[in-house]
Amino acid sequence: MSGPRTTPALPGLSRIVLTGFMGAGKTTVGALLAERLGWQFIDTDRIVESRAGLTIAGIFAHHGEPVFREMEAAAIRDTASGDRLVLALGGGALELPPTREFLSALPACRIVFLEAPLDTLLARCAAHAAGPVRPVLQDRARIAERWQARLPLYRQAHLTIPTAGLAPAEVAEQILAALSNAGSESSLCSSAHAPGARA
Repeated sequence: MSGPRTTPALPGLSRIVLTGFMGAGKTTVGALLAERLGWQFIDTDRIVESRAGLTIAGIFAHHGEPVFREMEAAAIRDTASGDRLVLALGGGALELPPTREFLSALPACRIVFLEAPLDTLLARCAAHAAGPVRPVLQDRARIAERWQARLPLYRQAHLTIPTAGLAPAEVAEQILAALSNAGSESSLCSSAHAPGARA
């Protein structure tokens, strides 16, 4: 029988930001990370929904994607500076240059890309019929296009964790192990010097 797990030491780090396409597991993994660290967890999609009084699908339907992106950017600006924070971004949040610039300037922050093949991501979404309605799934012709367009942005993260075939708890442990051994530089394009990290 294993003993109690200790809280990982992440010296010089106060914020972990998770990015990736829909189905990457940002919300699930983020909650597990926050629990392990004793930190706060925030999902920016939930902040946007709370402020709008609508689901993400409802915002898309009634106001359009540009309005959603503006609300999403505001939610990130308002929450990402918190201390001892794990933040899960929406899949398209990094498309806005001001958001990327804001996150890259955050001190004591690591941005982590949860990577998986597109087929794996879509299979995860399909397996969660009770999960959130994802407007982009209604236009499947554009899904691969969006994924390909966002990959270069995701890959600017400090750390990339391949998640295919891993349970969320395993992904969380890999992130913690990598960050425990990484430096605390805050540049978005800096390398985490860990397996899977990309400049």
